Amino acid sequence: MTLPLPAYEPLPEAPQAASDLIEVAIAALHPTQLCVGMAEIQHRIADFQNESPKERRRYLKTKPIPLVRSSAGELWMVDRHHRLRGLLAVDPEATGWGYIALDLPFNNRSAVLQALQQRGWLYLYDGRGLGPLAPEELPETLLGCQDDPYRSLVWKLKREGVIDRAPLIPFHEFRWAAWLRRKALPPFNSQQLEPALPAARAYARSAAASRMAGWKG
Repeated sequence: MTLPLPAYEPLPEAPQAASDLIEVAIAALHPTQLCVGMAEIQHRIADFQNESPKERRRYLKTKPIPLVRSSAGELWMVDRHHRLRGLLAVDPEATGWGYIALDLPFNNRSAVLQALQQRGWLYLYDGRGLGPLAPEELPETLLGCQDDPYRSLVWKLKREGVIDRAPLIPFHEFRWAAWLRRKALPPFNSQQLEPALPAARAYARSAAASRMAGWKG
């Protein structure tokens, strides 16, 4: 059983030319998901701490943020939550580069969230997998996102090559997290994934997961 999210519109691809990207303040971006996996964020923090500011800026230009813009100029990020949450821990004043995936003709927050929900661009489940909650429950900034250990577990599986990427599918990793949440796994958390990894690898490689995007067998 997969996550019961509604049908979604694929995210538009980023423009090829760097000149088509816009520089944005990360702290000002509104998230489109309730939670993150803190294991991945800790990894991102370590990566950013080992880079010079120049290296960091060069890297961020290769990972543009898909953005939704209201008529008032407010920006919602539809991807890159983990990378940018890690960046904020290293540099609260950090900027990144994004592209406008959707321009909306209104500035009312509820109307913006409704438009995103209609496109399947909101993840409204909390860190325990409960939901969907109301769009108004989304945090104002990345710093308000909850931790979901199952999202951390999927990050680890993807990093090991057990699960493949699917960059244009919204909340691809959360779909896998919801699938694994229904399996029998030993107790674990985002700081200690090891107890659950052997069983999670076996489940993710099994034929039962073959209909999941990113399944490799």
